[in-house]
Amino acid sequence: MQPRAADAPDAFRARDTAVPAARGEHTHSERPIPDPRPAVQRSSVRGQILDALRTALVTGELKPGEVYSAPVLGERFGVSATPVREAMQQLALEGAVEVVPNRGFRVVERGARELAELAEVRALIEVPVMLRLARTVPGERWAELRPLAEETVRAAASGCPATYAESDRAFHRALLALSGNEQLVGIAADLHRRSQWPPVRRGRAYLVADAAEHMALLDALTARDLEVVRGLVEEHFAGAG
Repeated sequence: MQPRAADAPDAFRARDTAVPAARGEHTHSERPIPDPRPAVQRSSVRGQILDALRTALVTGELKPGEVYSAPVLGERFGVSATPVREAMQQLALEGAVEVVPNRGFRVVERGARELAELAEVRALIEVPVMLRLARTVPGERWAELRPLAEETVRAAASGCPATYAESDRAFHRALLALSGNEQLVGIAADLHRRSQWPPVRRGRAYLVADAAEHMALLDALTARDLEVVRGLVEEHFAGAG
């Protein structure tokens, strides 16, 4: 999945960089301000590990039902177990893994029913929002999102599920961002990510068809065709389960 410690790319290794001390007045009675660099580095490494683990989940390299330990995964990435454990704890909050005491983290197993429920909830949230946006957002704003839709088409053509999953989330996130409701965007993004784990084995043809619906949806939103918008969004989510 990823190179072992000896071959790990530099991007997964924390680096020590010199940061000049801040200038200003200082008295002997003052306590020095703790150097924030280690925390920043740890957060950066954790973020990179989190992205890599999410990709591994989408591609199926981390298999549903299997237990993975932070030290073993840390060896693969060439980092200590700490940022891996922190990343896994974030994935546990997102519902992708669950903690197994004294062993590590088990990748969740989702059945067809749970995936269908996630798709239903997404539709309940996003369909009315899309209908409202279709009535209020001017056509030029939809045109600004066309490059994102085109990116999903290119990602689908690549046949890589991780690449497509990322571009798919970016497109839906940009659509919902036009609502101006950050809470909505966050909740929808969490549901979207959950619906992508574990990966459903689908070929390039499915990805291409799914991406084509993005283009059709933009056309319908631009034309303010509410019935077509409703049908496309509902069909899009129905096929996601």
